[in-house]
Amino acid sequence: MNGILILAHGSRRQETDRILKSLTQKVKDKTGEQLIYPAYLQFSQQNLEVGIEYLIEKGADKIKVIPLFLFDGIHVTQDIPQELGMIMAKHPGLEVKMCKHLGDDDRIADIIGDRINSLD
Repeated sequence: MNGILILAHGSRRQETDRILKSLTQKVKDKTGEQLIYPAYLQFSQQNLEVGIEYLIEKGADKIKVIPLFLFDGIHVTQDIPQELGMIMAKHPGLEVKMCKHLGDDDRIADIIGDRINSLD
């Protein structure tokens, strides 16, 4: 069974939880996927490992990790892959793939354009 983990950086602000839950629901609605868990890399108990464990408990044996990061900095290139490696070592047979970070995507430019136009 497939599972999806949407991974945000995290913040001490409570508002981020509402935003990530809302975004997760929108992804469910658009994709039809139901086994999706929102998690944070930092500043939350709802972290990467907790998210993976939740998905495993729900029956996932293949998990896609979607990093909500614009840049491929140290979190994307080192921290997340290292943590995923440790988690996979605990769960032989578990397949975890990390998708590309958001990065330089034309759809983000479209969103920025929409925000600019909303100020007119």
